[in-house]
Amino acid sequence: MTAAVIVFPGSNCDRDVAVAIGHITGRRPQMVWHGASDLPGGVDLVVLPGGFSYGDYLRCGAIAARSAIIPAIREAATRGVPVLGICNGFQILTEIGLLPGALMRNRNLNFICRDVPLTVANNRSVFTQGYNEGETITVPVAHHDGNYFADTDTLDRIEGEGRVAFRYGEDVNGSARDIAGLLNERGNVLGLMPHPERRIEDAHGGTDGRRLFEGLLSAVA
Repeated sequence: MTAAVIVFPGSNCDRDVAVAIGHITGRRPQMVWHGASDLPGGVDLVVLPGGFSYGDYLRCGAIAARSAIIPAIREAATRGVPVLGICNGFQILTEIGLLPGALMRNRNLNFICRDVPLTVANNRSVFTQGYNEGETITVPVAHHDGNYFADTDTLDRIEGEGRVAFRYGEDVNGSARDIAGLLNERGNVLGLMPHPERRIEDAHGGTDGRRLFEGLLSAVA
């Protein structure tokens, strides 16, 4: 699997994702600076990692959404290449219009850093096929702006289309309908606030994030 991890000023989970992908696939991903205009040839996966791109000024992901690499990411998604946005990456995906809605300030206005239970709401995507639908897994969150919001019509539409990938098992940040992970219409773009790259090995306290990357590997191998 040829993967590309996009690096923005303020990214701080890019190395975590790179280590996770390398550990599972045996091949380190290519680190792509946000100022590049093209993705590597033959890329099978694009990851927008967590962190605080541009210090979260204006809105989380708003400045990163204007980066030179964004048109190439949109084009890859249109071609069906899997695009994964984790935490700040999810925020960027909403800012560039690949996913609907927005990530707002947590309801309690505090930064949350802890393990959370997630329910697998859809296991019919390249990202979730390694899980059982309805299964409960544990993955950490670390965010200040993870409160997912969309208007009622949008929420009803994405629910009806089965595009909710993961839900919080408990209401940690006020997200509408407990949405923790969301797919695009085609199912090849996933925005996810929790950090699966931090649950790859037993030394991390669990391996519930590992199957997401293993599922991707089997899908593109």
